[in-house]
Amino acid sequence: MATLTDPVEATRPRAISTQYTLGRDKVLYGGLLALTAIAYLWGLSKNGYANEYYAAAVQAGSTSWKAWFFGSLDSSSFITVDKTPASLWVMGLSGRIFGFNTWSMLVPEALMGVASVGFVYVSVRRWFSANAGLLAGAILAMTPVAVLMFRFNNPDALLILLLVAGAWAVTRAIDSVKHSARWMILAGALVGFGFLTKMLQAFLILPAFGIAYLVAGKPAWGKRLLHLVLATVSLIVSAGWWVAVVELIPASARPYIGGSSTNSILELTLGYNGLGRLNGNETGSVGGGTGGAGWGGAAGVQRLFGGEFASQIAWLLPAALLATIVLVVASGKAPRTDRKRAFALLWGGWLVVTGLVFSYMQGIIHSYYMIALAPAIGALIGAAMAVLWKRRTEWLPRTTLAGGILLTAGWSFALLNQTPTWQPWLRWVVLAAGVVAAGLLMVLPELKLHRTAARRAGLFAATLLAVSALAGPTAYSVETISAAHAGALPSAGPSGAGGMGGGRGGFGGGGRMGTLPGQTGTGTTQQPGTGATQQAGPGGGGMGGFLGGGGISGVSSELVTLLQQGAKGYTWAAAAVTANGAAPLQIASGEPIMAIGGFNGTDPAPSLDEFKELVAQGKIHYFIGSSGGGMMGGRNGTSSEIATWVSENFQSQTVGSTAVYDLSTGTGA
Repeated sequence: MATLTDPVEATRPRAISTQYTLGRDKVLYGGLLALTAIAYLWGLSKNGYANEYYAAAVQAGSTSWKAWFFGSLDSSSFITVDKTPASLWVMGLSGRIFGFNTWSMLVPEALMGVASVGFVYVSVRRWFSANAGLLAGAILAMTPVAVLMFRFNNPDALLILLLVAGAWAVTRAIDSVKHSARWMILAGALVGFGFLTKMLQAFLILPAFGIAYLVAGKPAWGKRLLHLVLATVSLIVSAGWWVAVVELIPASARPYIGGSSTNSILELTLGYNGLGRLNGNETGSVGGGTGGAGWGGAAGVQRLFGGEFASQIAWLLPAALLATIVLVVASGKAPRTDRKRAFALLWGGWLVVTGLVFSYMQGIIHSYYMIALAPAIGALIGAAMAVLWKRRTEWLPRTTLAGGILLTAGWSFALLNQTPTWQPWLRWVVLAAGVVAAGLLMVLPELKLHRTAARRAGLFAATLLAVSALAGPTAYSVETISAAHAGALPSAGPSGAGGMGGGRGGFGGGGRMGTLPGQTGTGTTQQPGTGATQQAGPGGGGMGGFLGGGGISGVSSELVTLLQQGAKGYTWAAAAVTANGAAPLQIASGEPIMAIGGFNGTDPAPSLDEFKELVAQGKIHYFIGSSGGGMMGGRNGTSSEIATWVSENFQSQTVGSTAVYDLSTGTGA
């Protein structure tokens, strides 16, 4: 087996080696990162404020340290987002330094993507080769859902960076004897901060991390167990310190925990964002019984290979599963510390466990979650290709490689065929390249070619192989970069790719479909007895407002002026039902807007009595009305009670096309 370094260089003391050489591998690695950065930063501003729900919290955190720490939706810290706030910390700090805008919010996300590609590269290169690392990094960089989410402001970008950095740390721990404990402690800390980014989803990779180190680590069995205990302690501390602070601070001194029904971060962790996602019994922001087939299709392994999910992640998923088998078989009866087996346990475990959870979870699941599979897919294929390519003159590796090419090309053809009118020639190019590449790999070893001719033929076959495997997802990624994406359900690729939520922006960005209570919109109603038109009062409906995105475009300049002028002397310039109703108003005006009921109006915050008290104290100036007629908002009664009380006790005026109630006037009884 060829070594990765020259034997002479390997024995040369590093302390006396001061000359830096820019070799081929370093140039290609730098080129990979540079091209990834260009792709992720290109035309980034077209996504605007992306998911306005998180954008509002970033804006709040860029002006208030309290809002920044808790992940509050507004700078006066009434209620938090329904996730832990680590990703908001990064974007909020950027907003403080550079001012809050699209670029200061989204550039950190793009750079997290570049760093993630870098960690995948170094992890694969360490145990295989630079070429394998380049392939692995390129696969991650050009996976459609990765391109989408590394240009978006959801928590997933930071989550992936922390997890791939954790996998790299486990790789270093397996390699090390003297410092393996330190590397495992670092891995635990990185996963812990992953929890502070997206809660329990970060823990899906723990079985793979633990088993890989326990099986392949170099220290003795007892020490390996101790190191896992230390890593677990590190994880608990890094994940738990913020939770402990929030739980210990009196509720009156902190914002309400959005997404919970009892103002508890523990309930949010174990309920709506925890076990509820697995069994479908969610409580909190959306309530129970709304997951399953209504959001991600029927549960089962077919979920990842069909509809909206397939076009986001499944291009190389069959090849990655085959790659895991290849690495296990290639390790054979090798010693316990064999790198190929350890790699299969680490990255294959990541892929299988996460994929199975996503396949069978009964609660809410969205296609963009599939970015969590992308690093493992890239790493496994890169490693397996290094193993098979090196032994391609042997019959079994050659046949396996050719079969994998045909499988991938055929599957890409099927996925491209989901959008038959979009680049219809591409699927035939992919299929033809795969067939020719597989044929060349099978016959070239049997031909008696000169070394130069054999090298050129092998390079041609490798090029065709890359085209057949990467052309489809790369084309989808280019289309993703060229289009604007916004809302809560963004989707990569051309419009119409996949099922529900497919295409540009999904429900949230692909067009407004009405509004929830408190969501600004264009619909108007006739006010009885006056002949004037205004937006409807209590009620609301339509999927668009619930999912958010594009809402800022519906906020009139007149309303912005009113909120900015009316904010002086008030804790909140206005209140609106749902966070998705408040967010565009807050982003447009730059003033704190109270989001009644949290994400979609179902959180019991504030109660009617609490709202009355805040109005009596002169802390809220306006109440923003809504359009439509009662789809999901106010399901627990609190939001609708407040809206009804406002409409019965205060007069409304039409500002732009929006009904606004001045809470500084009226009886307030």
